[in-house]
Amino acid sequence: MSLLRPDLAVIAANVAPGSRVLDVGCGDGTLMQALRDDKRCDARGMELDSADVGLCVGKGLSVIQGDADKDLAFYPDQSVDYAILSQTLQTTMRPDVVLEELLRIGRRAFVSFPNFAHWRVRLSLLWGGRMPVTRLLPIPWYATPNIHHLTVEDFRELVKERGIKVEGAWFLSGDKQCSAAAANFRAEHAVFLLSR
Repeated sequence: MSLLRPDLAVIAANVAPGSRVLDVGCGDGTLMQALRDDKRCDARGMELDSADVGLCVGKGLSVIQGDADKDLAFYPDQSVDYAILSQTLQTTMRPDVVLEELLRIGRRAFVSFPNFAHWRVRLSLLWGGRMPVTRLLPIPWYATPNIHHLTVEDFRELVKERGIKVEGAWFLSGDKQCSAAAANFRAEHAVFLLSR
C-alpha cells in the first residue's frame, strides 16, 4: 500500500478490492490513487479546491470539482460500495445532512475526523485558554476550515440518533492506532465505517 496518512491507511486497508468508491473531499487524490493502484477499485472523487482537482486529474484520476454541502444530491442512490469523507465532516455546513447523503449514495460510508476532545486540546484550553494549534490541527482558529468542532462522543451520539449502524471504528493517537477505551480522551483522530 502506498504511504498514506494514518486515517487514510485505515480506510484503504478496509476497502474491499474491486469496489466502487466515491471519495468526497479527496484532496490531492492520494487515497484514490492507492485504491486504484493497489486494490483495483473504481475510485472517483469530488473536491472543492480547484488546485487539488488539477493534481488529481494530473494523476489520471476521475475527479470533479464540487461542494459536499450542495453537490452530493446529484449522485444516485446506492451508486457506490463506499462513500468516503476523510477529515472533511467538520468543514461542512451541515455535517448531519452530508452524513445522510453519504449513506444514501454508498452502501457503506467511511468517515474520519479530528477529535476535539483529545487531552492535548483540552489541556490547551484549560491552561492557555486558547484554541489549540497542534501538529494535527496546525491552523489558528481564525483561518481554520473547521467550523464544527466535534468529538468522538458527539459523533457516536449523532449516529445513534439517526439509527446508523457502526460496522467498525478505529482511533488514532499520533500516527498509531489506540484502543477504543477512553477514545474520546486519548484519540486525536477517529475513523468510522457506517451503514444503514
